[in-house]
Amino acid sequence: MRYLRIRSRHQPYEVAVLATSPLCGILMLTLDVRPTSVQTSMPALVQAAWELGLILVGVGGLLGILWPGRLSTGLGIELASVLVLGTITGMYAAALMSLWNQQSLVASSFVIAVTIGSIWRGVQIAVDLRRLVRACECVPDLQLQGGVP
Repeated sequence: MRYLRIRSRHQPYEVAVLATSPLCGILMLTLDVRPTSVQTSMPALVQAAWELGLILVGVGGLLGILWPGRLSTGLGIELASVLVLGTITGMYAAALMSLWNQQSLVASSFVIAVTIGSIWRGVQIAVDLRRLVRACECVPDLQLQGGVP
């Protein structure tokens, strides 16, 4: 059987973005402060959902990374979080592009990089989950349970 390689679940950039997301969402909700691009391009209900999404994505992603149980469960939670993070940052990039000035161009290029990085990490996790499934199919049930035949 080949060596099973799961990419590290403690990637510093991912952890930093996931740790910052809930902080940004909480600050926007409590201080009632939003970027101008968000205020002008998103209805109030979408803004609130976006802010709550930032909080849930950050907490969920960190929970998935630190999950003490089954590896597949933690990877699944992390996968869902990074894909939603990619969607949320994509929404923000679209809001920034709606203003279309030099400042929004600079900010949106950075936010688009976060979107691409989130989707890229999601693909990595999906590949790791697939490898994990294939590895579990190769190992007899008795070995997985710790029994000796």
